[in-house]
Amino acid sequence: MQTLREFTRKTKRGNILKIVREHYLRDDIGCGSDLCKYCFQNEVYQLTSQHEIASSLFKFPHYLVLDTNVVLDQIDVLEEDVLHNVIVLTTVLNEVKHKSSSIYKRFNEIIHDRTRNFYVFVNEHHKDTYADRDPGETANDRNDRAIRMATKWYDTHLETSQSSKEFERSGRANTRVVLITDDAGNRAKAEAEGILVATASEYVKSLEEFPLLVDKLSHKTFDNEKQALPQYPAHLSMKQVLEGLRLKKLLQGAFQASRENYLEGSVNVETYEKGILIQGREFLNRAVDGDLVAVELLPESEWSAPSEIVLEEKNVYADDVPSEERAEEEKDMLQQVQQAAAAASAERIPTGRIVGIVRRKWRQYCGILQPSLIENTNRHIFVPADRKIPRIRIETRQAAKLQNQRIIVTIDTWPRNSRYPQGHFVRSLGPLGDMATENEVILLEHDVPHCKFSEEVLSFLPKMPWSITAEDYAKRVDLRDLYICSVDPPGCTDIDDALHCRELPNGNFEVGVHIADVSHFIRPGNAMDQEAAARGTTVYLVGKRIDMVPELLSSNLCSLVGGVERFAFSCVWEVDKEANVIDKRFHKSVIKSKRAMTYEEAQVLIDDETQQNEIAKSLRHLNRLAKILKKRRMDNGALVLASPEIRFQVDSETHEPLEVEAKQMRETNSMVEEFMLLANITVAEHIASEFTECAVLRRHPKPPATNFDPLVKAARYQGFQVDIESGLVLSHSLDKCVKEDNPYFNTMIRILTTRCMMQAVYFISGSLQKEEFFHYGLAAPIYTHFTSPIRRYSDIMVHRLLAASIGADSTYAQLLERKSNEELCHNLNYRHKMAQYAGRASVGLNTHLFFRGKEEDEEAYVLFVRKNALQVLIPKYGLEGTLYLKTDKDGKDGVERTKSEIIFTFNEEDHTQRCGNVVFHSFDPVTVRLSLDSSNVQHEKLVFRLVKPYIKGFSVEPTTDADNPPAKKTKKDNKKKN
Repeated sequence: MQTLREFTRKTKRGNILKIVREHYLRDDIGCGSDLCKYCFQNEVYQLTSQHEIASSLFKFPHYLVLDTNVVLDQIDVLEEDVLHNVIVLTTVLNEVKHKSSSIYKRFNEIIHDRTRNFYVFVNEHHKDTYADRDPGETANDRNDRAIRMATKWYDTHLETSQSSKEFERSGRANTRVVLITDDAGNRAKAEAEGILVATASEYVKSLEEFPLLVDKLSHKTFDNEKQALPQYPAHLSMKQVLEGLRLKKLLQGAFQASRENYLEGSVNVETYEKGILIQGREFLNRAVDGDLVAVELLPESEWSAPSEIVLEEKNVYADDVPSEERAEEEKDMLQQVQQAAAAASAERIPTGRIVGIVRRKWRQYCGILQPSLIENTNRHIFVPADRKIPRIRIETRQAAKLQNQRIIVTIDTWPRNSRYPQGHFVRSLGPLGDMATENEVILLEHDVPHCKFSEEVLSFLPKMPWSITAEDYAKRVDLRDLYICSVDPPGCTDIDDALHCRELPNGNFEVGVHIADVSHFIRPGNAMDQEAAARGTTVYLVGKRIDMVPELLSSNLCSLVGGVERFAFSCVWEVDKEANVIDKRFHKSVIKSKRAMTYEEAQVLIDDETQQNEIAKSLRHLNRLAKILKKRRMDNGALVLASPEIRFQVDSETHEPLEVEAKQMRETNSMVEEFMLLANITVAEHIASEFTECAVLRRHPKPPATNFDPLVKAARYQGFQVDIESGLVLSHSLDKCVKEDNPYFNTMIRILTTRCMMQAVYFISGSLQKEEFFHYGLAAPIYTHFTSPIRRYSDIMVHRLLAASIGADSTYAQLLERKSNEELCHNLNYRHKMAQYAGRASVGLNTHLFFRGKEEDEEAYVLFVRKNALQVLIPKYGLEGTLYLKTDKDGKDGVERTKSEIIFTFNEEDHTQRCGNVVFHSFDPVTVRLSLDSSNVQHEKLVFRLVKPYIKGFSVEPTTDADNPPAKKTKKDNKKKN
């Protein structure tokens, strides 16, 4: 049966188009129920009588039909294995897909779980359930009518099937169909049409066997909520926001909350380099970190400066009513912030207020429940782990069980009369402080995809046992006879790269970089490819790795382990003795690495002159050539930067850190790095020439001059002039920053320089001009990532481009689509940034675990001198922290005072702190005592206290064995303790 669907569409020029489409209706679409005698069921029944749920509202067998908003709002309820026999209408499925891709994905996973009995009924193509849109009817009203029509049809259809004498003799009650909707209008119409109907809340509360499911209900308002006056201005409507943006009365940008001051944040707007400052609860107006907001700029006379005061919100409780007293407190605090900024003569920046929300970016948040002062209450305050997120009001009946647990909560709404957003409990992660729980928090808070690979993804893995076939050998260059080896960190199992070097008869050298051929196993567009693209990168935590691709590939079939034949993508050069490239070639190959070594093992082999085997000779040639390549890069303006990095030795059983030390860098680290850089640059030049519009490249923008201000000032105070005109002159300036009496000084200067840098990003060649391709840090006109396809999806994209350019593989449509590749690059940039943050958070967690219950005195250097603190760096551990000088402040004279009346005077001109005869400059050596402050169970922090120079009344007394730090905890001792 055929019908016509008519609708109109307005073009960009304002013309009205009438569009007519054929719409086919069928009479052979099954209802999916095992009760039905009439439908042709072409698959296993999905609505069965085996799963009956006891409801105090509907005390008879029933199926459920969900409307769109129930799926969107109550997805956390639906994910619990409680509801079965649910009819999913395609009307609802299409609306969910249109409104939220993330919820659509989660809902699809439920549907595909056969044990849940969620049946997709194609109501839009069934002749008895299709609803044509009436004249003047809105699309939303039409969809609501279609949902009611399908529910009514199902109920009648099943009643017919259950009307036989045979069914009556069974004594079983008839199965009915219930519509679940939270739309009051839709509910009223359903009741008028004789449809069984309930709200999501009513139905979940009727499931007496599952009382805790109520906690997962999304609340738009709380029951019996105390009425309170509005605390925030009303948001503009979307129509008003769009009109304001069009007239340029409003600006749009992403809101970024402050970690240090809960009454402050900023909105990143393209036309303002430093963003727009937002101060005060009223002007923040219910924006949550990450939201896309509309902001109104204040008159310039009302602009302010970011505060340097740390403001943490005092505890409030779930049943508190907003008081005038508390509002006055906040106003006073805000005035203090603004006065402090004015007193410090800080530069005023554009300031505004948030007037509307363009798009929320709410997610699931990890944290803890704040203990309640009221017994047996269901209303509680949730404190997120991320300081940038406001506290959230929730209702839960299991508060006692959830104390000292990490839990997940999501936000449902934030009404004007509520101090905090309102949300609901999702699930518990585990005990607070437990290593597995805290790692899970890190992954969730940094949005790292870490669920197990799905069966669909795993179905695309090669069947084991896998071996290289004769056909494979015929298609590839056989390099198994070369003395190829890999050099990696200890414990590395995902070996991406291997190297070789051999002398040629003409006196030149053949150098090869051989990269795991991951793109051979991951074909474009399949489920494994889509999953790898979504994950973007492998994430490394301390003692834990979250793979981008399944372990069979990352640690086995793709990993270039020693003594095993593997597929590789090889980049081979002929170079002369001065490391000048004479020729280059790329090919897919088969290699057999002769040895997999650590950096230390390779260094020992190079240094041991008695070793004259082929691997040792190859490494020595590579090391010599690498030094030439590095010097050439430095001469061209490449920067040698530094960052404090820590390595942990982790207990194999408890996964707790046993030992912590700064990472050591050897010549072999630099050797491998130089040839990886050369391969990446060589491949970048090639793919950019072959695919001018769609090559995947990586650029590092030059930082604005203002970024270098802290570096230039710090160096000037030490008597050094840092020139930032270009990368080359900056590199030369850094080389001159050397102090004979402080061997760590140059490293600290380079650490400061690293903090001035911009983030390197992936991009598509056709989106920028060639002069913008430049990589500032490497001083390379063009660059990409080719050498780590096991752990970076960008490298897989590059491999596919390179393979297509040399005829080793075919192209496909998406490979050459600029827009889709730009979207992939945006995701890769985001995933790369989040992976870095997650890694740092993991280091912080393990550092805290290591120092728990310990105190150690360590040599340190002052990195920055601040108004109320010294920022210090401990070379032994690569740790950085804050040594606070402030415990009380007299706001009139700007002098910092401790409780014992020790006076610290900050000099703004030369950035020093003075206390009596002791003066602290940047880069001065100090001795500090490290200990862990666990008073805040959610935010433990490492405390730095001054030991030397000794200031009576401020410094801690040195321990008797200060010069002999306590012995480290051994694995054996650790086990005894546990």
